[in-house]
Amino acid sequence: MARIAGVDLPKDKRVEIGLRYIFGIGPHISSQILKKTGVSPDTRVNKLTEEEVAKLRAVIENDYTVEGNLRGEISMNIKRLIDIGSYRGLRHRRGLPVRGQRTKTNARSRKGPRRAVGGLKKKPPGAK
Repeated sequence: MARIAGVDLPKDKRVEIGLRYIFGIGPHISSQILKKTGVSPDTRVNKLTEEEVAKLRAVIENDYTVEGNLRGEISMNIKRLIDIGSYRGLRHRRGLPVRGQRTKTNARSRKGPRRAVGGLKKKPPGAK
C-alpha cells in the first residue's frame, strides 16, 4: 500500500486517480506530478515500486502544498478576511454564502436547517 502525504492511496485504482485522494491534488495536478516523475498514469497503485513511490512522495513534498499545510493556509486566509473586516470576512463570520448567491430562498447548506419563528399569527378579521 502506498502512503503519500499521510494518506493511504486505494490499492486497486490507477495512480492518476489514486493521487486525487490527497487533499489539494486534482486531475490536472495529478497528471503534472506523473509527467515530472515519469510514472505511467495507467499503473495500478499496488503495482508501484518503492522507487516510484519515493519519487512521487518527493515531488509532492517539494513542489505542492497539500493536506494539513493547505488546510492551515486556507483557514489562515479566511481568518485574515475576518480580522480586516472585509465583506467576505463578515459573510464567513455570519455563516452566510460568500460569493454573491441569493439567500432569500436556498442557501440551506450554508445557513443550516430552518429555524421556526414563533408569535407571528395573523389577527382574525374584525379583531382589534
